[in-house]
Amino acid sequence: MANNTKPLRYADVGINLGDPVFRGVYHGKQAHEDDLDDVVQRALDVGCTKLMVTGSSLKESHHAVELAKQYPGICFATIGVHPCSTQDFDHHAGGPSALIKELRDLTLEAKESGHAVAFGEIGLDYDRLFLSPKEIQLKYFELQLDLAVEMQLPLFLHSRACSEDFERILSARLDKLPKRGLVHSFTGTIPEMEALVKLGFDIGINGCSIKTAENLEVVKAVPLDRLQIETDGPWCEIRASHASSQYLRDGPVIPKAVKKERWQKGMMVKGRNESATIVQVAHVIAGVKALAVEEVCEAAWANSTQMFGLGH
Repeated sequence: MANNTKPLRYADVGINLGDPVFRGVYHGKQAHEDDLDDVVQRALDVGCTKLMVTGSSLKESHHAVELAKQYPGICFATIGVHPCSTQDFDHHAGGPSALIKELRDLTLEAKESGHAVAFGEIGLDYDRLFLSPKEIQLKYFELQLDLAVEMQLPLFLHSRACSEDFERILSARLDKLPKRGLVHSFTGTIPEMEALVKLGFDIGINGCSIKTAENLEVVKAVPLDRLQIETDGPWCEIRASHASSQYLRDGPVIPKAVKKERWQKGMMVKGRNESATIVQVAHVIAGVKALAVEEVCEAAWANSTQMFGLGH
């Protein structure tokens, strides 16, 4: 990169850094040494200086806050219960009200200290009703939205095959949600995306959002001022079979990945996506939109840092 070129800046607004695989643990077994520091360093090395760690349950939200404390100014937490984990409310020792109280207490403390920047991951997932039935998801999406209104944090949202209910529930609270939020890992249609943008929400794009030719048409249509970039690691890597891979023929080089059994320090792990690969997501988006990658990165950086208050 020439000296007169401004370095690219990235904010990975969706990374599940609390997952045990980032500590070298797969299916309960230690496959290699804990390399979390290396994962964070590789992100920093590519200019990804802000990582939003997803809270998907009370336990994982606590974990996300701990990581925000461990990597101050780099990691920031989201706090909430994922739609597929909403049965946690009914299974909680003190019942749903006790879990809401614990979420409220954690959010208040972490918001005050600057460690939590969004409420979520909350939403609806009708593709995985076997994990949590529709009525349970709806009940606790609404209950958590009430808490989010109270906390006045931007939302970190999950939406799968549920656009009608999702839009209806959010629309009813728009006047109470001035900071709106991000619909992350977006895989919906162009009309669904346009409806969310009209409601004032941003759209999060990762490897899962650019798998198919239809996905790429949606990405092409996302307004630049509503676009944010994420990896959703350790999932959602871009694979050779994906429609997006055609845009990576001249794409940025990422560190070598090996099978976990052959891991050596400094290497990525096959099948374990991480924040350093955000450069590929940005490159694909730029290719699809026929824009300079610098323009895409600066827009996404501005959108993310402004919405979530991530600093400079």
